[in-house]
Amino acid sequence: MRVVWMAGAMTLALAACEKPPPPPGMGEAPPTPVVVARAVAKEVPLYLDEIGRGIAREVVSVQPQVSGRITRIHFADGADLKSGDPLFTIDPRPFQALLASAEANLAQAKAALELARIEFARTSTLLEKKAASQQDFDAAQNAVRVSEAKVQEHTAAVETARLNLEYCSIVSPIEGKAGHRLVDLGNNVTANAGSLLVIQKVDPIYAEFTVTERELPLVLRHHAKGPLKVEVRTPEASGDPKTGELTFIDPAVQEGTGTVTLRATLPNADRRVWPGQFLKVRLLLATLPGAVLVPATAPQISVKGPFVYVIHDDSTHEIRPVTLGQRHDDRIVVEQGLKPGERVVTAGQSGIRPDGKVKAEEPATGPPGSPKEAGN
Repeated sequence: MRVVWMAGAMTLALAACEKPPPPPGMGEAPPTPVVVARAVAKEVPLYLDEIGRGIAREVVSVQPQVSGRITRIHFADGADLKSGDPLFTIDPRPFQALLASAEANLAQAKAALELARIEFARTSTLLEKKAASQQDFDAAQNAVRVSEAKVQEHTAAVETARLNLEYCSIVSPIEGKAGHRLVDLGNNVTANAGSLLVIQKVDPIYAEFTVTERELPLVLRHHAKGPLKVEVRTPEASGDPKTGELTFIDPAVQEGTGTVTLRATLPNADRRVWPGQFLKVRLLLATLPGAVLVPATAPQISVKGPFVYVIHDDSTHEIRPVTLGQRHDDRIVVEQGLKPGERVVTAGQSGIRPDGKVKAEEPATGPPGSPKEAGN
C-alpha cells in the first residue's frame, strides 16, 4: 500500500509542475489602434484676442442756435444723412423782420455818414478862408468819425441778423446716421439749450478694445515696426472678418483695471458693425515663420504640464513634454518639444499602454474621400 501511495503522490507532483497551455488568443497583447497626424511647419500669425465695442467715429448732438417754433422737419428717424442735408426749420419770420430792421438802420447810418462827410468838407474849405473856426472844424471831423463807427455797428447788426436767419434752417453738420428726433413739429426750442437730434458717423467706424499692461510692451514693440492689422467679427457672424488698422493707443494705463485702451478704424459701408455692439477683436502683431502645428486634439495635460504621444516607425510610442502656443482654428502651435514630420496621436490616447505598441492610422492628405494610409 505504501508503494502505491508514493507512486500516486509523485504522479500528482509532476502534474502540478507542468503549466497548462495558454488558451488560444491569450498571448502577447495586440497593438492599440490610434489615429495619428504629422506635425507640420507653417507660417502663422501672432495675435491677441480681445473683446471690444463698436464706437461711432463722430457723434454730433444737434442744438438750435436761435429760439423759435419748429415749422418743418425734413428727415425720417434713422435716415442716412449727408453733410448739408436739411433737418429742421425754425419759423424764420421774426428773424426776417430783425434783418430788415438792421438793414434799415444801416442805410440810415450810411446816409448820416454821407452828410457828415459833406459838412466836414464844407467846414474844411471855410477854415482855409478863415470863415470857420478850428472848433467848427474839429466838430465836423468828429461827426464823420462817429458816423463811420455807427455804420460799422449797424453793419455788424445786419450780419448778426442775417446769421440768425440762416440758423433758422438747421442742416446736418456731418455725414452719418440720424437717431430719433427729440422734438416734434410745433415745439418751441431755445437757443443752445437741449438737443434736437443725435447723428453718428458709422462709416468708417471704430473698434475699441483693451489690452493688459503686461501685453502692452508686446503691442508697442510690434507697432513700432509698422501699422498693425486688426480683424473684427460680431459674435454671431460667420465668414470673413472685417479688416482694419490700429490707429490709437491710449497713452495712460487705467487705474484699477491695469488695462490700456486701443482703437482700430474699420471700413463699414455695409453697416455690419454698429455703435455699442460687442465685437470679437483680433490684433495681428506679427507673422511666425516655420511654426510647428499639430491638431488641437493631440496635446494632453498631466500634472507636469502638456505632452503628446509621439509614434516611432517601429510602432512604439514616447511621451513627449511640449510647450504650447496659440491656437489656429483646429490646430495649435507647439513652441518646444516637437519637430516637423513627427507623428503624434490625435485620437485613442486613453487606450495606450505604457509598454505596448500601437497600430497607427494616419488620414490621407489627399482630397476628401480618398483612402487613408495605414501605418505600423
